Amino acid sequence: MKQSLQLKVSQHLTLTPQLQQAIRLLQLSTLELNAEIDQALQENPLLERIESDQQTYTSSLDLPTPESTASETPGTSESFEEPTEFGSRDEEGWGIEFSSSTGPRDPNDDDLDSGETQTASMSLQEHLNTQLMMSPLSDRERVLTALLIESLNDDGYLMQSLDDLLELFPQEETNHETLRAELASALCHVQNFDPPGVGARSAKECLTLQLNNLRPSPEGQLALSIVANHLDHLAAHDFLRIKKSLRCSDDELRLAQELICSLNPHPGSQFSALDIRYVIPDVTVKKVRKEWVVTLNNEAMPRLRINKLYADILRGTGSSSGLAAQLQEAKWLIKNVQQRFDTILRVSQAIVDRQRAFFEHGAVAMRPLVLREIAEAVNLHESTISRVTTQKYLASPRGIYELKYFFGSHVATDSGGAASSTAIRALIKQLVSSEDGKKPLSDARIADILGEQGIVVARRTVAKYRELLHIPPVNLRKIL
Repeated sequence: MKQSLQLKVSQHLTLTPQLQQAIRLLQLSTLELNAEIDQALQENPLLERIESDQQTYTSSLDLPTPESTASETPGTSESFEEPTEFGSRDEEGWGIEFSSSTGPRDPNDDDLDSGETQTASMSLQEHLNTQLMMSPLSDRERVLTALLIESLNDDGYLMQSLDDLLELFPQEETNHETLRAELASALCHVQNFDPPGVGARSAKECLTLQLNNLRPSPEGQLALSIVANHLDHLAAHDFLRIKKSLRCSDDELRLAQELICSLNPHPGSQFSALDIRYVIPDVTVKKVRKEWVVTLNNEAMPRLRINKLYADILRGTGSSSGLAAQLQEAKWLIKNVQQRFDTILRVSQAIVDRQRAFFEHGAVAMRPLVLREIAEAVNLHESTISRVTTQKYLASPRGIYELKYFFGSHVATDSGGAASSTAIRALIKQLVSSEDGKKPLSDARIADILGEQGIVVARRTVAKYRELLHIPPVNLRKIL
């Protein structure tokens, strides 16, 4: 085969390490970003975080500005000039000043999320064992009762049968019939403890225990009959069958239903530790002189700088020192972190400008919005907008929302325009909340009402949106 040389011209995209880092930081959530920065602080001595009680240091290192391209690589033989502390720049008149997100928070602050609640200080088992210690039982009864208490799940139910529990005892133990009777007696002790309904083996038994714990009444007796024989019919709102079987009036059935609904089918849930997940909003939006203005949230922003001691050492030793590479990495990280927040701010402001009606009037005024529209407004690619809006949160007078929340599909209107799917869901929620409980609105009727308002939507679409809102169907919403 004859060998030859050929010249070929082609184009390909090469991502520099700095650009790769910028893309990675852009898609991280606030918590993930802080974890990334903490790791960088441990690995790079030239990088440090400015704590709130520290004096702002002004060194002599020239950091690249955010307007620089991502592929810029400053030389290591440059003269050191003053850096800009990350977060102190007031770009576009926002007056931004970043601070560490790890500072203490005032528990009495009204701005705290209502979901930030304290976990239970005592477990269900501890609560029951406290009552067991005060009960006049024999040592053997205490041991068996304690065994049952430890076998309860978080809802307070005994999911194992007594026969299964018998297998925990050695074979030489007393005969199984006697032991089973002792376990049944111990279970009665548990079921007499607080909270009412604990130790039940089914929802029916749990409700029965709670009803038996109440003062006798006509509605209580009817409720016991319903729980024993018609609990499934009650859940399906099949009131006609219940009335026919128990021969009761509408008023009697209504009182019994209200009594059953007042019971707690999960008696142990009040002692379960809550899985609390905090959301730190990246930006906040407030109305300033009839305009909705977005600012970065100080609590979410780390403040980074170059370490003065190591910068002085590097100035004296020159580029031959191993610190030069770490200096470059520190400069890249500071620049990319600031660029990340600049991008979030620009995208958030563009979203708020287009969803101004939402902040004025609520979800019913949400307009259709797609990634392409924001991408064109801020001159970025759609994939970048997708990264910016994922796991990034906006705090507003109406609540905290993920930036993705403001994007949605559209439904055509009679006038030739479009309505946001979020607005339609809000309208459906309003219609259901204001409906007559005795004559709830069907999906077809809701579709007709929306059509009267100029929004063309099919019945199956209404059903889909209703399910997304966790609204039960019409037969389960009907009341007596």
